[in-house]
Amino acid sequence: MVIHPQARTTPKLRAEIKAQRDRKQVDLAKQYNVTPQTIRKWQNRDEFTDKSHRPHRLQTKLSEHQEMLVVELRKLLLLPLGNYSPLSA
Repeated sequence: MVIHPQARTTPKLRAEIKAQRDRKQVDLAKQYNVTPQTIRKWQNRDEFTDKSHRPHRLQTKLSEHQEMLVVELRKLLLLPLGNYSPLSA
């Protein structure tokens, strides 16, 4: 299991937090040296692994202005218009 490098809680600690739903979030936050928002997050989750911070949808279409800019840059820099990747050459 991969844990975020700056995570202040472990899956075991997160399970402990979830199990203590009867205690105040502020008290748990002080005990575990995290914010009440962190306590709330782990109490409401079913899994104790870190979720991705990447966007769920990537922008795959360019606006007309962006497309014109890319074409002009490719012409100016003499770059091919295909799917050529210099790393694969």
